[in-house]
Amino acid sequence: MSNEEADRPVALVSGSTSGIGEAVARRLAADGMRVVVHSRRSTAAGEALAAELGGTYVRADLAREDEARGLVEAALERHGRLDVLVNNAGVSRPIPHADLAAAPPAYWRELMEVNLIAPWVLCTAALPALRRSPAGGSIVNITSHAGVRPKGSSVPYAASKAALNHVTRLLAAALGPEVRVNAVAPGLVDTPMTKDWVQAHDLWRERAPMRRPAGPADVADLVASVIASSYLTGEVIVLDGGLNLT
Repeated sequence: MSNEEADRPVALVSGSTSGIGEAVARRLAADGMRVVVHSRRSTAAGEALAAELGGTYVRADLAREDEARGLVEAALERHGRLDVLVNNAGVSRPIPHADLAAAPPAYWRELMEVNLIAPWVLCTAALPALRRSPAGGSIVNITSHAGVRPKGSSVPYAASKAALNHVTRLLAAALGPEVRVNAVAPGLVDTPMTKDWVQAHDLWRERAPMRRPAGPADVADLVASVIASSYLTGEVIVLDGGLNLT
């Protein structure tokens, strides 16, 4: 590895083979970072994206603590440093909020394991390397406006994102000034996963001041700005096209 290559910051983006995560990986690579691409299942798409971006691909099931820690270890083994952690991977189970019986404890455990505990494990595993980052380490948690307002695909999902928002603030207070911690909380994002959410798309087109849902690139642009802002920490930034105003 040349000195010039070794001087380039390294970003680990979990859940980055499609949707928001892929857009974030592409944007950070365009900004000059070496990107570690991740997914839960080993896919040709992950390998291809990593090759295209000049980064690396690592498969890991973040619901398993050993694999989550192994993801960070693999990033450090391959690149020798870690400057940015973007906790994007997450799961959802659409359940009507009033249907309490449809949200058993098993679903709560599943969502908390992936949406809250896994980011915590990645943060703790990455912390020593982030503290060594020459420009200061940066953690960005991708949460949801459902963690800020009484909305979301289900009560367990919204609760998991609300908890991650609060963990963001707690970690920002605990880890500064060496490591900054922020969250980006999107509303509806136009991805393959949401293409059939007809009512949500109608809501954003009719009521949001921007008259559309976000695109993955909109989220990636904000994540890049948060990473670049060396004074910003402890913020949960809602990105919902102004729907929260209505």
